[in-house]
Amino acid sequence: MTGFTLAALRHEDAARCAELERKLFPGDDPWRERAFRAELDNGHFYLGAYDENGQLIGYAGLALNGRAPDFEGSVQTIAVDTDWQGRGVGKALFEALLARADQVAAPVFLEVRTDNDRAIALYRSRGFEQLGLRRRYYQPSGADAYTMGRPAAVRQEEKS
Repeated sequence: MTGFTLAALRHEDAARCAELERKLFPGDDPWRERAFRAELDNGHFYLGAYDENGQLIGYAGLALNGRAPDFEGSVQTIAVDTDWQGRGVGKALFEALLARADQVAAPVFLEVRTDNDRAIALYRSRGFEQLGLRRRYYQPSGADAYTMGRPAAVRQEEKS
């Protein structure tokens, strides 16, 4: 990973997140600043990817629902500025989300547009399988989404 770093997403990043949402998802209902702030206020695990000048170039979020030891993870969002796509930013963000889920041995679920071949390939390479199809999931475009999931990682104490 070169040219960027990952760190906890900050409340002051919400405006830039919303800007990227409008740029990346113009045909659907992009998240607004208040949605990002609410996710952070609710204690969900959000990371930002920052270039060498500290500019936010991507973000990703994971909600851990339930209680220990029965957490379930849900990838809430993942996005990378078009200027940085294909440079490992999305992969690094996604792997960090999975590492957090693995810390609590949570299975992870997500939705992905059926036409997003790059993301689907990444998810499959990390053990995700297609579980279902949600017709017209993304609005207002009406694009379909696959529901994908990955089982929980085995805890170290369970291996012994």
